[in-house]
Amino acid sequence: MGGESTTRTAPRSGGTGNGPAGGRTGQRLSGLAVALGLVLFLAAFGWGAVVYRPYTVPTTSMAPTIGAGDRVLAQRVDGADVRRGDVVVFKDAGWGDAPMLKRVVAVGGDTVACCQDGRLTVNGKQIEESYLSDGQAASANFPTVTVPEGRLFLLGDERHGSLDSTAHLTDAASGTVARDAVSARVDAVVWPMDGMLPRPTGFEALGGPLSEPGPLRTVVALIVVGAVLVLGGAAYGPVAQRAARARTETAGAR
Repeated sequence: MGGESTTRTAPRSGGTGNGPAGGRTGQRLSGLAVALGLVLFLAAFGWGAVVYRPYTVPTTSMAPTIGAGDRVLAQRVDGADVRRGDVVVFKDAGWGDAPMLKRVVAVGGDTVACCQDGRLTVNGKQIEESYLSDGQAASANFPTVTVPEGRLFLLGDERHGSLDSTAHLTDAASGTVARDAVSARVDAVVWPMDGMLPRPTGFEALGGPLSEPGPLRTVVALIVVGAVLVLGGAAYGPVAQRAARARTETAGAR
């Protein structure tokens, strides 16, 4: 037989053929995570772009809820969806050429007046306005206004520096604005990151529903989950490769 001997060494992997990067299964899961993350991220981003519009507020008329220079996200809504307490974006030729932000305090059929014991009254009931600055009066005194159907009475949260419905009481519509003039409802202040606007619970005493927040929280959650999946899936390959090399070097040193 020539006295030769042959020694064969079995593969350390046991012949499974898993390959680098922690195996084919790991690579497939990594790719799936990246793909799913991209879908979630892009879909949520697109959803948010369709549903919301950004605005920069130039004045302090909505302080302290929204300050000058703050950036807000406003959900596109139909005027018919507006409820008491909403902060809305609207445009009325009688008020100016630019979009404006004000709070709806009365809707069609309501009777609004100020002030009783320092508080705004709607349909004879005092409204607890927690969004006003401490010690601030509900408004300067103004006569009772009955809001026509299909219209809104709006005030700024900074009652002494806001050109709102009280500044237009001598207009033909007694300072009210048509529902159709509303294009969006503010959901959140995103810069600085003050978050979602508090619900105006003081209007619950009048009966009827208050507006529910839009899908902003869901949109943000999906964007975050998508980003985590993309980053996690993309990072898996290099991490798994390093771990595989470390295992190979350890086994070779035995």
